[in-house]
Amino acid sequence: MLRPSKSNVQDGVRNLVVNCAQAQSGDRILIAYEPETFGYFAADIRHDVADGARTMGLRVEMMDVGFEANRTCLPDSMMKTMADFDVVLFLSRLGDQLRFSEMPTGPKFVVCFALNSHLLGSAFGRAHYEAFCQTKSAVDQTVLKAQQITITCPKGTDVSGQIPHGTNTASDTTSTRFPMSVFAPVPADQFSGRIALGGFLTGTGSKYYDDYTVTFDDLVFAMLRNGRLTGFEGEAADVALANKQYDRVSSLFGIDRNFVHSWHAGIHPGCGFPWDLTQDYERWGGAAFGNPRVLHFHTCGAYAPGEISWNVFDPTIELDGVKVWENGTFHLTRLDGGAEILAEYACAADAFAHPDRNVGLMDQP
Repeated sequence: MLRPSKSNVQDGVRNLVVNCAQAQSGDRILIAYEPETFGYFAADIRHDVADGARTMGLRVEMMDVGFEANRTCLPDSMMKTMADFDVVLFLSRLGDQLRFSEMPTGPKFVVCFALNSHLLGSAFGRAHYEAFCQTKSAVDQTVLKAQQITITCPKGTDVSGQIPHGTNTASDTTSTRFPMSVFAPVPADQFSGRIALGGFLTGTGSKYYDDYTVTFDDLVFAMLRNGRLTGFEGEAADVALANKQYDRVSSLFGIDRNFVHSWHAGIHPGCGFPWDLTQDYERWGGAAFGNPRVLHFHTCGAYAPGEISWNVFDPTIELDGVKVWENGTFHLTRLDGGAEILAEYACAADAFAHPDRNVGLMDQP
């Protein structure tokens, strides 16, 4: 794959460091990175971000935070080190693992979901961060007001439900996400129906475990009733495999097997994943979820994000009868204020006009 142009990468760095992290010349930024030997983040992005940040007058340091499969909090030594910085940028799965955890006060914590400089220099990294913060807000407000929400997909997903009037969406992340690529998780406790799984079950990036992903030979449906998994439908061998995975993971962590916590979909049409998802489900799960072609549920565990995700491809999401997502295309202009966002941010408008449809299915030319 060709390396993106230097100017595009620099634009992505500026979007991350200035528009998202709000860093200013003289600030101290700590890049908490995961070595490329783990096969997840590429080395190029941390060096490009460090070089770009220094050019902007920031004082940059790097810290190898490694990778631990089941880390649930920051070690005291890391907390002490991070407290001395204005910005802590996670180019590591550690930031993703802790995204729903309480973080210490002081620094601004940013979790980056661009795994390499290719993604950082694409429309995913370059389209103005604030445009997608406003987009997220527009979706959140519409979801909260909706009396009826339905989710369908070409494979047969058919789910409906609502959020009780006066309640809030599920808890959002405690760190800042870059790029902003999903709306706040929608509580699933009043949703029922069937979900066409995208050919597999995989983890959520909360914890990592052996046999993190299981794949199916044929189409499998997960059955949902008021926020509870009630069973699977499909070929007997696939159903048995799905049940075995839920039995194993729920037992491994001592969690509620059938709890379905919440769901949300991608809002960033620049979020591409041009690699075959079957080659690395872990990387796919940590990068592609922001594409509007992907909707996922947080399941297995009574907390966000749970430990097993259900992934739906090319969803149609109707909010009070309006198809805001239609077969995997997100129509921002169908939301109040959407047209104004695109008018203000030409870079975002361009991303919506030329969406990246690559989500690892290898179905795009």
